[in-house]
Amino acid sequence: MKHTLKAAVAATALFALAGAASATELRLSHQWSNKDIRHQVAQMVADEVAAADVDLDIKIFGSKSLFKPREQYKPLSRGQLDMTVFPLSYAGGQQPAFNLTLMPGLVKNHDHAARLNNSEFMAALEEKMADDDVMVLVHGYLAGGFVGKDKCITKPSDVEGLQTRAAGKAFEQMLAGAGASIASMASSEIYNAMQTGVLNAANTSSSSFVSFRVYEQVACYTPAADVALWFMYQPLLMNKSKFESLTDEQQAALMAAAEKAEAFYLEEAKKQDAASVEVFQNAGVEIATMSQEDFDAWRAIAQETSYASFVADVPDGQALLDMALSVD
Repeated sequence: MKHTLKAAVAATALFALAGAASATELRLSHQWSNKDIRHQVAQMVADEVAAADVDLDIKIFGSKSLFKPREQYKPLSRGQLDMTVFPLSYAGGQQPAFNLTLMPGLVKNHDHAARLNNSEFMAALEEKMADDDVMVLVHGYLAGGFVGKDKCITKPSDVEGLQTRAAGKAFEQMLAGAGASIASMASSEIYNAMQTGVLNAANTSSSSFVSFRVYEQVACYTPAADVALWFMYQPLLMNKSKFESLTDEQQAALMAAAEKAEAFYLEEAKKQDAASVEVFQNAGVEIATMSQEDFDAWRAIAQETSYASFVADVPDGQALLDMALSVD
């Protein structure tokens, strides 16, 4: 009887080990800390999929521990990486159309961003991603603002002569048009660049400003408020072939998790801007406000630089820009 019981226990243990070994593991990479909203979105998807018990595990590699911030789209498209939370405009070199997902003044507010996510404009971008064997699991836009190491940045003349960081080609073009010198780098590198004097000013998401403790290095913060010039599309992407290789149950679990995470992303993105103001205020940083007049001045420069360059460089650029602008 004892031998029979031992054999049954051993068989059960072997079966459990075999089940664990058969679980599919997905590798998800991103550049942020585990306190960042984008990590929280990834973690929610991983947790929901784990709870669905479909033999699918998502292992998250945060803080740029697996790939460099701007170098995730290519391995994703080649199947060397399964998933990433990624600012899509970082891949503008591979697909110039993606630069439209960080275009000054194109997105008015978070609800407008959500409407863009469900528009013909986004469908056209998703077709281009599919050509690269990439698909969107979770849509999301984040708003952002400006920081100045020594002074406030609200209007174009404020950046004249300053060494400035912007995420994405379109913002760099606009800032250069306003007389700034451009230093290109990932948002995770802003802190050190400010600390060492490489940067005088920067713009990025509210979340990144807080996540990377940029408030320790600046004198003034101009957050996204009623007027927000800076919106950046930062979705959770997946290798399309990898998704299609999963079982129906695993795909369903991923999509259900993605739907829940997308709703969370939108609501939390709205909270990030106000929360960032409180963090900067508590750090003793001056808070500045961009007026509608300031916004209009920036967009006038953007239309002459960023918008014009996009249309000239991208074969279907005008059509894509018109699609985006048609979303109320």
